[in-house]
Amino acid sequence: MSQTSTVTPPEPASPARRRGGRWIDHWEPEDETFWQQTGRRVARRNLVFSIIAENIAFSVWLLWSISSALLVAHYGFGFSAAQMFFLVAVPNFVGSVLRIPYTFAVPKFGGRNWTVISGLLLLIPTLLLAAAVSNPSTPYWAFLLIAATAGVGGGNFASSMTNISFFYPDRKKGLALAVNAAGGNVGVSIIQLGLPVLVGAGGLYGLVSASPGGVDLARAGYVWAALGLLAAAGAWFFMNNLSVSLSSFRVQISVVRRKHTWIVSWLYVGTFGSFIGFSAAFPLLIGLQFPGVEVADVTFLGALVGSAARPVGGWLADRLGGARVTLWNFAAMAAGTVMVIVAVNRAAWPLFLGSFLVVFVTTGIGNGSTFRMIPMIFQRQALAAVPGATGTQRDAALARGRTEAAAAIGLSSAAGAFGGFVVVATFGVLGLVNDGGVPPDVIATAFAIFLGFYVTCVALTWWHYTRRSVLIQRAPNLSSADV
Repeated sequence: MSQTSTVTPPEPASPARRRGGRWIDHWEPEDETFWQQTGRRVARRNLVFSIIAENIAFSVWLLWSISSALLVAHYGFGFSAAQMFFLVAVPNFVGSVLRIPYTFAVPKFGGRNWTVISGLLLLIPTLLLAAAVSNPSTPYWAFLLIAATAGVGGGNFASSMTNISFFYPDRKKGLALAVNAAGGNVGVSIIQLGLPVLVGAGGLYGLVSASPGGVDLARAGYVWAALGLLAAAGAWFFMNNLSVSLSSFRVQISVVRRKHTWIVSWLYVGTFGSFIGFSAAFPLLIGLQFPGVEVADVTFLGALVGSAARPVGGWLADRLGGARVTLWNFAAMAAGTVMVIVAVNRAAWPLFLGSFLVVFVTTGIGNGSTFRMIPMIFQRQALAAVPGATGTQRDAALARGRTEAAAAIGLSSAAGAFGGFVVVATFGVLGLVNDGGVPPDVIATAFAIFLGFYVTCVALTWWHYTRRSVLIQRAPNLSSADV
């Protein structure tokens, strides 16, 4: 049965509205009665299938984070350490670029429709991987191009977050967005834990032995291709499009003129860029720095704790204020990075693992708190543009604020994904300077660069969002607890 007919009272037909199928024309989550009777159930169902699709997409996006190491260890491809870092970095770069059109796809085509399309696109990188590893003469440049196609998995996050932001009322956006994102982020752990077992490389702390027949990476390509089809089918049968999410490109792109779009994007580079970049680089860093450690047994832990911490960040931000949580979280991230540098210099495995996991936790908390800030900032700015507005004028301002916030979420997610590329590429570039090798001093230098970036994030958050004086002078109705 059409979702429009089940959740919407009869309305006069309007050529401006897109009806039929699984479109919902009447959506008012801020109305408590509507939310309790209809909205919550529909939003929860869309959130569940959004998480499934995003989880599979993240797994495909990080497919090469673990596959690259197996290519060298089990297939005999003679790639240098720097080449492997670039093989892992390319999907992050492509994913960051694709997040921009993916952001604008939801208001153009509808969230459910685009989730179907994005699920089907996952067949490209997965089937190409299966074909490439089946041919021992596949050159490095071909692997690089195939790895680039995995970027379609990274683009999915932007459209998913943009879509879910329309389903939930403002008071619940922080946790809803954090849960949606965390469900996707944990796909990184799934691919890093499950792929070695699936392809015959062993794992699960020695509970699964390596296959006597050798590693078969093509198997992973076929499995995640099938999962891509599953994601598309789930969206087709169980998700909805919201007419309220439709908007012109002109309205959405206007957020590029907003100062805060670029500030929160910078902050999200620090949180999500670190999460996805470190997740991609973690297996290679462990293998290079601590060759005696079984990578498959620990590499998934970073993404797992980072993903689990994201809802905590959203929950804390809903209660304490996104800016306050973000500020102190960046300070903790900087402290954890200092400990990682110490561990690298001392070649201390327990300290390295423990401090790196602390950094992963802070990336997750910061992801949740930063995204909670965005809807609040843009809605407050929309109201500030029409001082004293009431009734329909105020409602129109809030609607515009939500549309701009959704676009800002997508654009900042693109910036964050690009940050993930920069993180991995930093190791690769420093390795090239070091004749292709990535020894401990190169790793420590890279983390020192990241530390400097986190310091700028602390300064920006304090200057723009937590200083009481600037809040009072520039936005009298805004407090750090609101942001």
